[in-house]
Amino acid sequence: MPKPNILYIHSHDTGRYISPYGHQMPTPNLDRLAREGVLFRQAYCMSPTCSPSRASLLTGTAPHVNGMLGLAHRGFSLNDYSRHIIHTLKKHGYKTALAGVQHIAHDVKKISYDHVLCTADDDMDLAAVRFLENEIPGPFFLSVGMSETHRPFPEKKFDDPGYCLPPLPLPDIAQVREDMAHYKESVHIFDERVGRVLMALEKTGHSSNTLVIATTDHGIAFPGMKCTLTDHGIGVMLIMRGPGGFSGSRVLDSLVSQVDIFPTLCDYLGIEPPPWLEGVSLMPLILNEKSEVRDAVFAEINYHSSYDPHRAVRTKQYKYIRRFPDRDRAVACHTDDSPSKDLWLNHGWQERKRVDEELYDLVFDPLEAHNCAADPNYTHALVSMRNQLDQWMKETNDPFLTGHIPCPQGAVVNDRDAVSPKDRPGK
Repeated sequence: MPKPNILYIHSHDTGRYISPYGHQMPTPNLDRLAREGVLFRQAYCMSPTCSPSRASLLTGTAPHVNGMLGLAHRGFSLNDYSRHIIHTLKKHGYKTALAGVQHIAHDVKKISYDHVLCTADDDMDLAAVRFLENEIPGPFFLSVGMSETHRPFPEKKFDDPGYCLPPLPLPDIAQVREDMAHYKESVHIFDERVGRVLMALEKTGHSSNTLVIATTDHGIAFPGMKCTLTDHGIGVMLIMRGPGGFSGSRVLDSLVSQVDIFPTLCDYLGIEPPPWLEGVSLMPLILNEKSEVRDAVFAEINYHSSYDPHRAVRTKQYKYIRRFPDRDRAVACHTDDSPSKDLWLNHGWQERKRVDEELYDLVFDPLEAHNCAADPNYTHALVSMRNQLDQWMKETNDPFLTGHIPCPQGAVVNDRDAVSPKDRPGK
């Protein structure tokens, strides 16, 4: 039997705001993909910021291990591009191709795809279709990176704002509903592009022997979501469809991390996993051998628009977040400019205090609104979660343990008091 192809479809800033996760979103193609494959309801990224998240998925390591501490277009990069998954796949006969966004290298040549079909985001779906329509020698790994649903959103609105439900951390008012209506147009465009690629996969006869992986980098670009370590920021869509168990309209509530995708592919393809991988294979879940493969997921932020290091560990019941104790207010420039952000700014967001340590009971407080870190009833949970995070940081030699995480020479970051990511640079 020929080796299965791998189609990796990834978007910007979508979180789980698509119809398979129960949201009223115009995503019929993603809905069909989920109903034909496996939907992971509890999937998380390793960083709620674009380049570090993608780098973790593609190298199987945490951002502070692979070196992607911030955004590629601002001067951050991987320590070693040979650890990208395509190099492992190439050793086993895979042809590799990129269509659209990659966002882990300022110069795409550093990654060493066999074929760079396009790097612009306006025709990546058509470039992917053309690749699939050509004769492809041997199995392929095709990365299709879409700019949707990154801001700025399209001017056109998919839906009447009066009938839009705002994202969970934000109030139900006209300003936010209007913003969400534009998001819905962006996700509609994303889904249409996904549909074109999947249709080409079927028409060219590749569908039955291709594992499709559809995911996103992190939460949606609204305040309190993207670039936060709450589930609003690190919760991601993850749909996988293909031969070998990835079928049957299955819905899994197992705790999984995007760092698990690399080892899963190694297990799935029967190839030796590289020694640096930190994740675990999801194949025992797919083959119904286990109901869980991990008891916790980890996440981190180092740099986004500015410097703001913090870490998190999440279990089925608890979320624990720790910040470096050198700032007691939000870094507003982490959040993309938007009408929803203006709402928060106009109501004193930058004056609101934040603490260095947070603990949330996700059974009773799934929105992570009530910090239990100082509650004596949660002392045992707090100590346990602290210890889990400490152990992970020690095992991965996290620079957060020793203090300041230096910015690479030449990287561009904002002053931490900046309001917009477009504001003045600084440290």
